[in-house]
Amino acid sequence: MLDEKTDEGLLRLSFDDINVARSLFGPREENIKYLKKYFNIKASIRGNHLTLIGGKKDIEDTGKVINELHGIVKKGFPVNVSDIDHAVRFVVNAHEAAGDVEKDQIYIAGSKKLITPKSTNQKQYVHAMKKYDVVIGIGPAGTGKTYLAMAMALAAYYRREVSRIILTRPAIEAGEKLGYLPGTMYEKVNPYLRPLYDALYDMVDMDRATRLIERGIIEIAPLA
Repeated sequence: MLDEKTDEGLLRLSFDDINVARSLFGPREENIKYLKKYFNIKASIRGNHLTLIGGKKDIEDTGKVINELHGIVKKGFPVNVSDIDHAVRFVVNAHEAAGDVEKDQIYIAGSKKLITPKSTNQKQYVHAMKKYDVVIGIGPAGTGKTYLAMAMALAAYYRREVSRIILTRPAIEAGEKLGYLPGTMYEKVNPYLRPLYDALYDMVDMDRATRLIERGIIEIAPLA
């Protein structure tokens, strides 16, 4: 549990669990040092106690960010630089409550990876997938459409909301019909499905992903 005490220009934060505090602060207190990139503060750490000194707005915003990061660590996930950047962006720039940032994050059971939407459009995309059964995302390559969809699918499976995941992707032919290409249908379309595999293997280890595919929990169904 995080306990706060605020004075003018001073914020004291205490954590019940010293291991949670250490994970939150980061190796050699790197996470707290990184926050100074955004806020004009001074920080002092003693055990599981953190003291912030600075202007009222700076220490208040820093406290909100730390509260959000504390929620991530309590769930067993490590905090990295991208998590800090994301929390700061929403707490300070978007003026959202710290809890809203955590609500957007995608947790995959058994994985230490925490998936976080990095832009407003990605956030809206994730919200749509949570709300609707069918969601169509349109955008240029590299904007996270496939990656976030895979994250949501895996998270839903491990929460037992779905029993199977079907991966499908149009196999765009380049001069030859797929039927004339060598190999099985799986081998023919495998290059077209590479972005899906890349996302899958980034979120769960290869052995686990292979078992899911072999057991038919993840089914490959190309649109060819």
